[in-house]
Amino acid sequence: MAVKTHTWISLWFLLSAPVIIWDVTYCFMRPRSFAGGDLHWIWKPYELYEKLYGPPHYEQGGGFTNAQSAFNVIETALNIYYLYLAHVQAWSPATLVGFSAALMTLSKTVLYWAQEYFCDYCATGQNDPWTLLTLWVIPNGIWIVIPAFIVYRLGEDLIESLNIAAKVSAPAKKKTTPNEKAKGSKL
Repeated sequence: MAVKTHTWISLWFLLSAPVIIWDVTYCFMRPRSFAGGDLHWIWKPYELYEKLYGPPHYEQGGGFTNAQSAFNVIETALNIYYLYLAHVQAWSPATLVGFSAALMTLSKTVLYWAQEYFCDYCATGQNDPWTLLTLWVIPNGIWIVIPAFIVYRLGEDLIESLNIAAKVSAPAKKKTTPNEKAKGSKL
């Protein structure tokens, strides 16, 4: 059975990879990526996120940022692997790889939000509502909404594949005649 692909999912995996890699390298290059660091010019927009990613969090030894980045590496590798398996190898189980990658993104991002909730908005609570909405809720919300749709779509594809496989592998039911049914019922 050929792999079922969806252009919008493949585009998401392809276009999100450089964004994730940019984020990962910022986190792993701290403190050199901070304002005043020799590599800061690459990540200048991150000045907006200093409370979460920046020096105070780094100096306190907060490990969540780099732990999340380590998962980003795995997630991005799975995204790229899905693209290879689906579009180059045309391997039908590629759907499971894509589903797993999207579920990982979704789960990690929900954890990211939950962490903020359970620390009483320790990294975002200082923002006014407009800043919070435009610089945190919308950008991070995209990483929940799109992966959720991908999980749903690829989940449906997986269910469809499993149903087809079950029908193909199920033994054919033997039709019995009325006489055979009657003989069988006398036991």
